Amino acid sequence: MIGAEARHSDRTFSATDPATGALLTPAFSSAGSDAVADAAALAEAAFPIFAATDPATRAALLDAMADGIAAIGDDLIVRSMAESGLPRARLEGERGRTIGQLRLFAQVVRQGDWLDATIDPALPDRAPLPRPDLRRVNLPLGPVAVFGASNFPLAFSVAGGDTASALAAGCPVIVKGHPAHPGTGELVARALAGAVAASGLPAGIFSYLPGETNELGAALVADPRVKAVGFTGSRGGGLALMKIAAARPEPIPVYAEMSSINPVILFPAALAARGAAIATAFVQSLTMGSGQFCTNPGLVLAIDSPELDAFVAAAGEALGGAGATTMLTPGIHASYEKGVAALASHGAVRTVARGCAASGTNQAVGALFETDAAAFLADRALGDEVFGASSVVVRCRDLAELERVILGLEGQLTATLQIDAADEADAATLIPALTQRVGRILANGWPTGVEVCHAMVHGGPYPATSDGRTTSVGSLAIYRFLRPVSFQNLPHALLPAAIRDGNPWDIARRIDGVRESSPR
Repeated sequence: MIGAEARHSDRTFSATDPATGALLTPAFSSAGSDAVADAAALAEAAFPIFAATDPATRAALLDAMADGIAAIGDDLIVRSMAESGLPRARLEGERGRTIGQLRLFAQVVRQGDWLDATIDPALPDRAPLPRPDLRRVNLPLGPVAVFGASNFPLAFSVAGGDTASALAAGCPVIVKGHPAHPGTGELVARALAGAVAASGLPAGIFSYLPGETNELGAALVADPRVKAVGFTGSRGGGLALMKIAAARPEPIPVYAEMSSINPVILFPAALAARGAAIATAFVQSLTMGSGQFCTNPGLVLAIDSPELDAFVAAAGEALGGAGATTMLTPGIHASYEKGVAALASHGAVRTVARGCAASGTNQAVGALFETDAAAFLADRALGDEVFGASSVVVRCRDLAELERVILGLEGQLTATLQIDAADEADAATLIPALTQRVGRILANGWPTGVEVCHAMVHGGPYPATSDGRTTSVGSLAIYRFLRPVSFQNLPHALLPAAIRDGNPWDIARRIDGVRESSPR
């Protein structure tokens, strides 16, 4: 337990090397209910102090956290490789993303737009009634529980986007570390706690609770001092946390990213012009990282044609030469095998191709299947996520049937359009349906890259996320952990600094309906 001076449990657990199945050393102490209570109490005590920090102080803390992660050096990469089975280059890139998003939120905090500081001055002489002095600003919710993700040991875990955006909002964070990579989590947690200590701010701003039990996460969400939850993981896990949060005497929001199969729509002109190239790129996206991305292209939609036949054949050939790769955990591998077996045994589904046979422990063998739109629409299970390098091609009779398939989908994170100029009219007819179902639409690319920037939306209608109005990636993520508060006729000394006269924080504000330019 890090950050909070939590009591240690006699219960321990160990990470597993997914490439060998061997247990890794050392064993880690598993936090219990006492540790949750200690961390929550410290977070509650730290909240009013942290919430009142000025943008410069809060941004400096985020930058210091980024510096602390960079200072860990190669030990972080080596331990993460052992615990996840992911290659060095992937993890070095993920470390850069983790550091980068902390620095992005430091910039966001300094700019101040997230406060949405708004002032409508009093109009005492207005007829028939005077207007009071009204001022509004976004304020932090309170302590936030963050759950580390299995598939991104760095960028969606201890110092991931949920943690960075919650801290940027002024909310203390309690991280429930993912049990698959406790060593990685502890290294990062010590860097974050060290930055808090060096800042002179209260230790309760950040706490880390390792553990392998569902009871630990449940206790954290149920604690009345926790005011919001950030989660990336399975639909079952997200729904369980949502149920606990909703059953509290004071229900709280759970921002859960859960399930998505990310349809790829192949348009006729694009298939005719470059079907083989699309097939090769599709398989590369499908098998990247053993398919263990929430944006993995698990569904392909197209109108039946000889060009689609050629695409399926080319994709099958490319997948047949793809090597088996290690998955993140034995449990994820077992779940993948179960999902692939269910598709392979379905009476309305044809197996197009499998990848090269596994040669080691917990390895994913890629899988490509096909069916028709009538079968897909008749059995919702064909649209269930198989977390890994598995995808289903759905043949549609015409554009109208393709649209019916889209409208029948659950909420998704992404939709990809493979289009040429001649396809744009057909694509335009589908855009309204797609915007009802997904959070990000992209053209002539692949969904497995998620840029961390201001315009990104990494969210979507349920069950892609629990709240389709939000994103877990990009600067917009900060708004999940804020709420607007209005102040009417308060004495100037009692107002939050962001909406006092004279603009002491030097931020952009809206005065009497007119947006002022940022002084910076």
